[in-house]
Amino acid sequence: MFKFNSLPIVLLLGLIVIFTSCQSSEEQEKESVQKIDKVSIAEIEAGIKAFIDQKTTENGGVFPVKDENHDLKMKLVRVHTEYLSNLGPERHFACVDLVDESGDVYDVDFFMEGKPGAMTVTETTVHKLNGKPFYSWKQNKEDKTWYRIALEESTNRLLGVVEGSDEFQFFYHVRVPELQSEARMWVPVPISDHYQQVEVLEMQLAGETVEIEDQEYGNKFVYFELGPTDSGKEIKLSYAVKRKEKGPYEAPSPNPDLYLASNRLMPKGGRFEEIAKEVLGPKINDSKLIQARALYDYIIDNMRYMKFGDYGNGDSNYACDSKTGNCSEFHSFFISLARSVDIPARFAIGASIPSDRNEGGIDGYHCWAEFYADGKWWPVDISEANKYTALATYYFGRHPANRIELSRGRDLQVNPGPQEGPINFIAFPYLEIDGKEVKAPSKFTFQRSENS
Repeated sequence: MFKFNSLPIVLLLGLIVIFTSCQSSEEQEKESVQKIDKVSIAEIEAGIKAFIDQKTTENGGVFPVKDENHDLKMKLVRVHTEYLSNLGPERHFACVDLVDESGDVYDVDFFMEGKPGAMTVTETTVHKLNGKPFYSWKQNKEDKTWYRIALEESTNRLLGVVEGSDEFQFFYHVRVPELQSEARMWVPVPISDHYQQVEVLEMQLAGETVEIEDQEYGNKFVYFELGPTDSGKEIKLSYAVKRKEKGPYEAPSPNPDLYLASNRLMPKGGRFEEIAKEVLGPKINDSKLIQARALYDYIIDNMRYMKFGDYGNGDSNYACDSKTGNCSEFHSFFISLARSVDIPARFAIGASIPSDRNEGGIDGYHCWAEFYADGKWWPVDISEANKYTALATYYFGRHPANRIELSRGRDLQVNPGPQEGPINFIAFPYLEIDGKEVKAPSKFTFQRSENS
């Protein structure tokens, strides 16, 4: 059983009322004389951060967290202000997100005593790992005390997430429309890296083709030169994909000319800098990891996933004005804010493979982002976190295994390139007829491997 100062806040508030009602009138009179100023949430947050900063300094740059199952060296991501609370005179509770050296994000319950400037942490317990809880709370019917109960291993698969690894075949279909003249088309080709291994199974092509690459981001393409005789032909590219769940990974400092720069539809500075600095407030002096989490939470809280209006272009200004859009607006807005306060960030696009079935169609493209902090690239998926708030912690630092990346970057420059200039981003084919972009009928399908 846990003592009073170790209980979760929702449950403790009820117990405080019960305990207070059982006090004698004499005790209540004494308390009424001894008036104690209630500590504000901001003061508790400041006290928590000061305590963590002190212990981090004492322990060589990391904050130690120990309980019966964990011995961790952590860094602060954020304090959950929505769960901060006073439990009584100089007694406080907080949930704190901390990240360990591997990039795993832990939700740690803190129980504290003392004034904000001199708090003593009486107990810390690891509550969640990457958003998945280790325990819940239950009340003893006999003595009304509360205790932790372990949870059976849970899964996020029902919310679209395949953890660990996934294997599938991915089919990219394009039908050439009716052509009256010559046309050109660019189709992205997924490349292998540490998190996805891609094997080409088949390329059913049309017209004259050549493989090309953009020099800035390393994306690969099949470039087509088509004519009227190619009208109605089906283009099909098939791949065998082995994909691993993606977490934070170490990398050299990124090129600021790419990842701190403005893009045509993803600018930085100006009002984006003003918004970012307003969101961060005093956190402007904290680590880039803490700042990125604050911007991530801001977009989750202030945008709506809505396919309405001029969405789907990854236009940060449109996202800022309308506070709506699809994945491209969510992540473009985040990147504009992040780069405006010197957090390197980048855009990527591909497709999410359904987790609840093993074959069939895929509902369009999906895009995501990464930011750079503490010597690592950190994956984020803000639009999915917005749709499934239970996975908000998971998607800060994780991309599931059931997806394929087709390309990364914005304003892609290729040779030969479109007459209208660099390609904004690419998942579906870019078809150009008479110097203008034209939508080509296309779709994605998949077949999951039996051993997945």
